[in-house]
Amino acid sequence: MNTTAHEEILEKLEEKFQAINQKTETHLEGLLWAKPITYWDYIQTDALLNLQTQRTTLPDEMVFVMYHQVNELLFKMILWEIEQVCRSQKPETSFFTEKLMRISRYFDMLTTSFTIMKDGMEVEQYMKFRNTLTPASGFQSAQYRLIEFASTDLINLIDYRFRSSIDRNTPYEHALEHLYWQAAGKDYKTGEKSYLILEFEKKYKKEFLSFMEEYNTINLWQKFKQLPEEDQKNEALVKAMRHYDYTVNITWVMGHFNAAKKYIESGHGSGEATGGSDWKKYMLPKYQRRIFFPELWSEEELATWGEKESV
Repeated sequence: MNTTAHEEILEKLEEKFQAINQKTETHLEGLLWAKPITYWDYIQTDALLNLQTQRTTLPDEMVFVMYHQVNELLFKMILWEIEQVCRSQKPETSFFTEKLMRISRYFDMLTTSFTIMKDGMEVEQYMKFRNTLTPASGFQSAQYRLIEFASTDLINLIDYRFRSSIDRNTPYEHALEHLYWQAAGKDYKTGEKSYLILEFEKKYKKEFLSFMEEYNTINLWQKFKQLPEEDQKNEALVKAMRHYDYTVNITWVMGHFNAAKKYIESGHGSGEATGGSDWKKYMLPKYQRRIFFPELWSEEELATWGEKESV
């Protein structure tokens, strides 16, 4: 490095540390004693690889555990991208489009990875170790709920039967009680909540209510509507919005459904999900009609939502 470049870097460091009322020489001296970074320290490989704990002696349970941990890491990546759009005061159309396509690629990866679950475990092993999971369920992924809250207006996540009685002035707690996934955690005759959903809400209800309120005016749909009218007609952006909507609410959901169906309906079990949820009505798009951006779809597309995917 030549002297001029060296001096420029030192000047920039001076500016950086002066801005936070720090002494540059103190930080430079600290570098003398700092250890060089390694891949395993940076990625925290040892910690990451020690997070897989089986509850049984069945080998394929490890596949199940690691697969779901990978899912949660991808959910975190998705939320990271969504947050950048939602917290941007005036996102550029190109920025908006690029972020949506990144998110869609993550969901594409999640969708194609279902073959790991569908074809990568022995049915006999799964039907044994699944009993140790009860009453836990993938239903209890809080990050996935946050993705939904950050993507669209709450009305689009309300159980289809109750949408006409709920609007933007409805209290958040009331809206939470009528979200589409509540149907999977309640006895449809008595309305009584299962242990699955009671524990889920015990841990996350406060966080959900806060997040719902925060993203009420900054979710992806609201940020899209805040763009200039001309930008809302941008072909690439509209295509990206539609692709994300379809990928999350049909392609990914059906991939999940078909993987679950193989095991739950294998004939070796009760036909119920591990948490006891009504998994078909919870998962199938044609029942709950989860659509993040309904205004971007035609009447025919809305009417036949989720009916063209093979089950």
